[in-house]
Amino acid sequence: MEKGKGVMVRKWAVDLTESSSLSIKDIPDPLGYTRATQDQDDSTVSRQKKDAEANWKAQKAWEVAQAPFKNLMMMGFMMWMAGSTVHLFSIGITFSALWQPISALQGIGKVFEPYKDSKVDILTPKLLFAALNLAALALGVWKLNTLGLLPTHASDWVSSLPPAQEVEYSGGGLPLF
Repeated sequence: MEKGKGVMVRKWAVDLTESSSLSIKDIPDPLGYTRATQDQDDSTVSRQKKDAEANWKAQKAWEVAQAPFKNLMMMGFMMWMAGSTVHLFSIGITFSALWQPISALQGIGKVFEPYKDSKVDILTPKLLFAALNLAALALGVWKLNTLGLLPTHASDWVSSLPPAQEVEYSGGGLPLF
């Protein structure tokens, strides 16, 4: 170390704050390090991160698209448990089965909004989501029909016509002669 006017100068230190002829480009890179490969590595890493994020978004979009299937199975089981007679519980379950798919179809844009990306195709998950919700809606309409709440006969619209004859079938059992 040299002493000069109260300031100690180290031979191994480089002061880049002074306007000297020495610049960062004059200092050689350490062994195994080049600035060009770091720039390429950064772009590769950022591209890999973007690809990983796009894959994650696509996977989550498919999970959201398949979610109505679970709801469809649960609602089908609940409608089966409600029975085929008209009472408050069966009507409530049936209208719930109708309302949920309708509200889901109305909000399909908001459901898939977080997964929009230029690299992610969300059209097919949206179509699957819509198809499963339409199947749930069809299940609710079928339940309305089995409860006899849909106007399917002319007598449902005109009071002077006799109601349609119900045909009942039964099987099994022993005759009581």
